[in-house]
Amino acid sequence: MMQERLEGHKARKRFGQNFLHDAHWIGRIANAVSAEPGQAIVEIGPGQAALTRELVGAAGHIRAVEIDRDLAAWLRTQFTPEQLTLIEQDALTVDWSALAQEQPLRIVGNLPYNISSPLLFSLMAAADHVIDQHFMLQREVIDRMVAQPGSKTYGRLSVMLQWRYKMYKLFDVPPGAFTPAPKVVSSVVRMIPRAKEDVAAVDFPLFSSIVANAFGQRRKTLRNALSQLLSEQDIRAAGVDPQARAETLPLEAFVALTRRAEALGVKPVIAGAV
Repeated sequence: MMQERLEGHKARKRFGQNFLHDAHWIGRIANAVSAEPGQAIVEIGPGQAALTRELVGAAGHIRAVEIDRDLAAWLRTQFTPEQLTLIEQDALTVDWSALAQEQPLRIVGNLPYNISSPLLFSLMAAADHVIDQHFMLQREVIDRMVAQPGSKTYGRLSVMLQWRYKMYKLFDVPPGAFTPAPKVVSSVVRMIPRAKEDVAAVDFPLFSSIVANAFGQRRKTLRNALSQLLSEQDIRAAGVDPQARAETLPLEAFVALTRRAEALGVKPVIAGAV
């Protein structure tokens, strides 16, 4: 007999579990994803299968990454192997490019807040093999992801992800839609990888280093924040004001700074802050 939820299972803090249960919000997310038969859909953290049922119903078959062994065992009682292929693994350790060998992926997930940023960065390596990503995250994180220059939320996450993706904040999801209810509002974001020809060519480790150092201490001017990487003259030669602060710069300015550093043979420097 099918169970809507796994009775007696307590959300585990170490996995950042908050289970979606509200039918209205489940339906809105499923509609946003709009899964179709034959698509290579991968769900991160299926949990108690609220969204999984909708995705399987629309696509026929999906894959899902689940780290919780108890939930994985229960999920196998809810779906046939023809409906669900389970990958019992930490999403941070998945080889996403390998999963996309047969066809590009559509990735969906209610991401645990405690690993959201590292996971978003790890997925960037597979962006060439992804059609789109639909994630539910803490609203504060998504606001940072889609932030524009000059806003208080614009930072390293904004620049790095916008370099590789077009991103759209779709809607907020209230705490009451989850069990247990988190202390924060969640949001849903759509991420579409930019075509290769639309991605600015840069030395990625150096680009990452420049962005991280620039935002490492937000009050510092670029001249001070990037002093280990570029001189004031080099910053100016890149077409950027050395007295500017990182939060005022568009993506193109960080690309220009990276290309200047590349031309000078500069090596990446680890920033003190993320």
